Amino acid sequence: MTAIGLDVANLSLVQAAEAVRQGEVSAVALLEACLANLDAHEEAVNATIWVDREGAFAAARAADTKHAAGGPIGSLHGLPLAHKDMYYQAGRLSTCGSAIRKDFVPSYSAMVIERLAAAGAYAFAGLNMAEFAQNGTGHNRHHGDCRNPWNLPYITGGSSSGSGAAVASRFTFAALGSDTGGSIRLPAAANGVSGIKPTQTRVSRYGVMPLSFSADNVGPLARTARDCARILSVIAGHDPRDPTSAEMPVPDYEAGLNGDLCGVRVGVPTTYFLDDVDAPVQAAFEASLAVLAGRGATLVPLKLPLMDAISTYASVVSRVEGATIHAEWMRKHPHDFATHINARLFASLAIPATYYVEALSRRGPILKAFATEVFGQVDLLVAPTIRICLPSIAATDVDNGPPGTEQVAMGISINTRPFNYLGLPSMSIPCGFDPNGLPIGLQISGRPFAEETVLKAADAYQRDTDWHQRRPAIPAA
Repeated sequence: MTAIGLDVANLSLVQAAEAVRQGEVSAVALLEACLANLDAHEEAVNATIWVDREGAFAAARAADTKHAAGGPIGSLHGLPLAHKDMYYQAGRLSTCGSAIRKDFVPSYSAMVIERLAAAGAYAFAGLNMAEFAQNGTGHNRHHGDCRNPWNLPYITGGSSSGSGAAVASRFTFAALGSDTGGSIRLPAAANGVSGIKPTQTRVSRYGVMPLSFSADNVGPLARTARDCARILSVIAGHDPRDPTSAEMPVPDYEAGLNGDLCGVRVGVPTTYFLDDVDAPVQAAFEASLAVLAGRGATLVPLKLPLMDAISTYASVVSRVEGATIHAEWMRKHPHDFATHINARLFASLAIPATYYVEALSRRGPILKAFATEVFGQVDLLVAPTIRICLPSIAATDVDNGPPGTEQVAMGISINTRPFNYLGLPSMSIPCGFDPNGLPIGLQISGRPFAEETVLKAADAYQRDTDWHQRRPAIPAA
């Protein structure tokens, strides 16, 4: 055993990649450590849908052979990763968390999967998720609800529930999630890990299950902001197979992580994002502001414009586009959807086309006004990722809960949805724990294509805190 320690799965992604590069640990050892944690705790957490052990060991052995032969290796060489089960991988199952696609095996791979492989990583599992990525809690009637490793009866956040839980549980060094209304940031916050939703169009969506043409985003969940920066440097950039992907150079996101926030203006909202916030969340948020200020940031109180319109239009766009994508299955397989999915999709068919067109046509002017009034004064905007202390799985079970359960479930994503409608980069990092021992998240958002600044602030915060280094003590199921 090397000086790395007994449980190499506890390394961050960047630490693990460097350990492989330096020959301190083998790719096979990394995989064995991840699988040992999975075998010990998967029954309790329920973070995976499928695991390819044979393929994983073949990939790990091949990575070790390549490293031993010398020559250049990629920035993620030998790292075992697992992803939300909606990223197509040729010849592998991709259930999308559903019954309808329980046997779906695509013939092609997502661009982001290809780029991660080119950097030396490999995927060994498909992770649990909300059915067709359509809830923010992690409930799934087909594959079982994902459970929070910090406190099992509580939600993991969704829809990338397995991604957040698997990273926190040390089943994987990182995981891809998707974010249409908060589905990277919510599970990042709920599970005490880091996750970034890039600017709309920053990462190709080719080969990724769609939910909303106008709001879907691809991004990573990992242990640290630096981990997310490394992955984003790999997966970002134009892809001709996704003509909506931006034709802009991709910076080295790690290069700017120097811990210095001097001159960075951080907006602190006085409206919307702190409405009805729970006291433990408020306290953690205020403590986070002090950390950012200690790193040199200037805090600027801000009254935010147009938030009611943004929230309303965001809901209209995602609901109409989701119903459009699923229309054929709604006609042919209505009983294969969970009750709450049917309720969402069929109700969305009643939204007038004029409302949808209005929501789309107002998007540009609202973004311009928001950018002028907010990012004309500050470089970043911070807020709690989730306003309330995490509720339980039972309290957010819309299909079986009492009246009012849906309002609790929908309230989980109220602080994340605006940034999908606006298309802005937004990240969640851990910033504390609530009285139930569950993580609290800090959301950091920026102007279009300002991922460098968002990541810089997140990394600076993590230099002075240790929330991201803490690990759940998962009890037996």
